[in-house]
Amino acid sequence: MKVLLGLGNPGREYEATRHNVGWWVLDHLADVWRFDGWRKDGDALTTTGLVGSLKVRLVKPQTYYNLSGTVLRTYLRKPFWAPATDLLVVCDDVALPVGRYRLRPQGGAGGSNGLKSIEREIGSQNYGRLRIGTKPVDEAREIGNLADFVLSPFDAVERQEVVALMPKLVDASETWLRDGILAAMNKHNSNG
Repeated sequence: MKVLLGLGNPGREYEATRHNVGWWVLDHLADVWRFDGWRKDGDALTTTGLVGSLKVRLVKPQTYYNLSGTVLRTYLRKPFWAPATDLLVVCDDVALPVGRYRLRPQGGAGGSNGLKSIEREIGSQNYGRLRIGTKPVDEAREIGNLADFVLSPFDAVERQEVVALMPKLVDASETWLRDGILAAMNKHNSNG
């Protein structure tokens, strides 16, 4: 089973924030792939379906962003499931401008406490990630306090740029499912 785990925070007050862009992507994938509704599954909301012949589960941890990795414990006990090939984490990235995204097969957490939590649980930095840019395109705009910034909503123009990325993010996810992270990177990491 392939798992796409979106980082975000539960609660209506966080729905429109930069930190929840991973959940936006998962909601869009669930809609495009016509998966059944989200259901409570331990400390997460999940939905499962087929993409082609592959069984895929979308996972939105309900533990808050900084503890997201704990929901992977169940998967780590499954025989033949490996984070390096079967996990794609979808998350925000304050180092990338809005309208950009990057796929990576491994690497550091880059200051993301959600990614640090995942790395603690799986004992490795070797897992795919799809990072969506949340940095303001306007270089003059100050980010200020990082915690406040990532928990703030996008402005209307930025939100539209993120929404416009969705078809590319669907294709990137489907390429990862079919052909792996390196093929997805080769196809998508030149996105401007």
